[in-house]
Amino acid sequence: MTETTTLELTPDEESMLAGVDGEAVALAMRVVVQLAKTLQAPRLVEVTSAHVDSALFHGQVSLDFANRLVELGAKVRIPTTLNVGSMDLLHPHYVRTDSDEQRAVAQGGRELMSAYLAMGCSASWTCAPYQLPSRPGLGEHVAWAESNAIVFANSVLGARTDRYGDFLDIAAAITGRAPYSGLQATSARRGQVIVDCTALPAAVIDAETFWPTLGYLAGGLSGTRNPVFLGLRVDATEDQLKALGAAAASAGGVGLFHVVGRTPEAPTLRAALQGGAADETHVLTTDMLDAARRELSTFGTGTIDAVSIGTPHASIDELTLLADLLRDGTPLHPDVDFFVSTSRAQLALAEQNGAAQAMRDAGVRIVVDTCTYVTAMLSPRVRRVMTNSGKWAHYAPANIGVDVLLGSMRECVASARAGRVVLEGSAS
Repeated sequence: MTETTTLELTPDEESMLAGVDGEAVALAMRVVVQLAKTLQAPRLVEVTSAHVDSALFHGQVSLDFANRLVELGAKVRIPTTLNVGSMDLLHPHYVRTDSDEQRAVAQGGRELMSAYLAMGCSASWTCAPYQLPSRPGLGEHVAWAESNAIVFANSVLGARTDRYGDFLDIAAAITGRAPYSGLQATSARRGQVIVDCTALPAAVIDAETFWPTLGYLAGGLSGTRNPVFLGLRVDATEDQLKALGAAAASAGGVGLFHVVGRTPEAPTLRAALQGGAADETHVLTTDMLDAARRELSTFGTGTIDAVSIGTPHASIDELTLLADLLRDGTPLHPDVDFFVSTSRAQLALAEQNGAAQAMRDAGVRIVVDTCTYVTAMLSPRVRRVMTNSGKWAHYAPANIGVDVLLGSMRECVASARAGRVVLEGSAS
């Protein structure tokens, strides 16, 4: 017989639940408490920030819930950033509204984004809130939604958030509370699956495509367990770790990973495993990585119709690199559309250093507030797309019905110029 955990609330939490702070807070607290009971959490935890995924339009129910909160006077009580919406509010002409369905999504998306702003959320509109100046530190409890944001916060920053989804995210922002369960607790953060990269050549690890491919492979090996990576660079950049985590979260539901010698809770393998033993160990080979990269792609040669960079949203370093690659060389092929998705904050930095103008001069469309695999932006003629993102490659075929090829940013630019696949060391 399974033992049931009793949820203990503080006097302040009982007051919120009873409606002392208003009906909006009471409604939000009911959502938090019900989830906590479902998860058998012993208590709630105070969170210092929230990242809300619910602002992406998924139908009338998402808008009805947000509007109800606004009608009740809901306001967030902690700093709250917003994930991507269903519109690029700065470049609305990029969004296709050819069909009744697309027009409904565009209108509903606008209304939903406005509703969350009315509750006091920040107009960040990014899946990468960890690229913003204010981000949580080691051991800080937060309530973040969006899979790649969750895995980055837990793994690279050492903050603590469980996997929160729509409605719980805004409820946590309104109450400042989340269930103390899952990855909020120390015991759940123990490394479970060792992914041993020590036999891989340095040239393989240094390749840009290694990181999303490794994440995709590790996600399949780990599922929702916590992988521990051995043999990776101790100076791995945040962009490399971002690519790793995003692909692992997409392919397997990973919410936390450790890189021994690099991430804050893994100075040693023993620390990552919390002194225990791993469930299993996988020693990676180049053949395994090659197979994973092929699995992420649905074509390998021939013409391309578009390139999509920036899933998760491109950082200022990535935008600067892309601009540098585009400044010299032949123009982009006229039959290839080129998109880069980023946040308003990173775009502002790119405006300052000239990268944004260099990209525009080359014919690149800079997308903010959303992403090209969740919003109708690609032309109906587009069928074959190159990307440097494992996450985009994983989701786009099912989401928007295109074939994909994973390549480095340099390969994406070379292919966009040629109008066909150009891979390093290949004449394809």
